[in-house]
Amino acid sequence: MFTLMRRLRRNLLQNQSFGRYGLYALGEVLLIVMGILAALWIDNWNQERQEVKREQFYLSGLKEEFQASLSKLDTLMAVNRKSYQTAEDLLQRIPGASIGEEAVLSKMLIRALTYEIVYNPNNSLLKELINSGRLETLTHPMLRRHLTSWESFLESVRRQEENLRLQRQHTTDLLRGPEGSIRTIAVYSQVDPELRLNPDDPLYSNLDLLKSREFENNFLLFMLDAKNMETVHYAPLRREITTILGLIEAGLD
Repeated sequence: MFTLMRRLRRNLLQNQSFGRYGLYALGEVLLIVMGILAALWIDNWNQERQEVKREQFYLSGLKEEFQASLSKLDTLMAVNRKSYQTAEDLLQRIPGASIGEEAVLSKMLIRALTYEIVYNPNNSLLKELINSGRLETLTHPMLRRHLTSWESFLESVRRQEENLRLQRQHTTDLLRGPEGSIRTIAVYSQVDPELRLNPDDPLYSNLDLLKSREFENNFLLFMLDAKNMETVHYAPLRREITTILGLIEAGLD
């Protein structure tokens, strides 16, 4: 091709066909420009195809992460709900409770106060995308906006979880104080069979403490914080996760 063009150019110059040579030169320039444009188009097409593949890879990974995070949140919400519902039942039973019901009350205390409520979502890929500046790879602006604000949702949840932890701590501090008996609770609830506590040894009753205004106040605040954890924080967080998953699904092929 190039050899033929060189021969044609040489023949035109030898025959002094300058008009035709000008047209030939123009055609040659146009041919070169078209070749450059075609090469640029192919390069852009390849680059766009790679970007699409990369976006699909990220979306697939984010889908797995947020599905796992949703599953974790559902489990945690169920545990928290069981905790505050048990606390609510316990508060209703305490005023009329007798010594014979202390074993039942001890088991309810364990169910209400044992579980630490901490949400740990799967966010390794999202953090990598944000820290590396690759979040712009995702073409859906609404998805990017939700992913960018995800950490602010988590910060709000963590603050409330810390408040709940402190309220639980205040209640357990009363039980481990001079008026309470952790040993009695452990024996009645059989919280740890390997603890080898002798149930025949004298036990101190926790009834006076449980019926005190101080315990009621602390336990009530704990229960209210646990309920607030679900309605004000976990429920909106769950809606946010489902929204993000919907946006991710819309972007997947």
